[in-house]
Amino acid sequence: MVAVIFGFLLMAFAVFAFLPMGLNWDSYVIEFLKGASPVIAAFVGIISVLIGFADMKDRREAKREEEEARKAEEDSKKRG
Repeated sequence: MVAVIFGFLLMAFAVFAFLPMGLNWDSYVIEFLKGASPVIAAFVGIISVLIGFADMKDRREAKREEEEARKAEEDSKKRG
């Protein structure tokens, strides 16, 4: 609950800082976003690639486990 309240307070501060009647930091925020966009895009791209590789690995392992389970079931039917 504390985290939610803290989050709302930070969002309210961000809106207050951006408004002309507040701290009027809108030009600084825009400048920061212009500079940070390529860096953020690179990080998101790297994370996306890593998640994609992990997903492919998980699917391959799940398929292998399903095949092993199917073979074990067939073997148990042959024995029984």
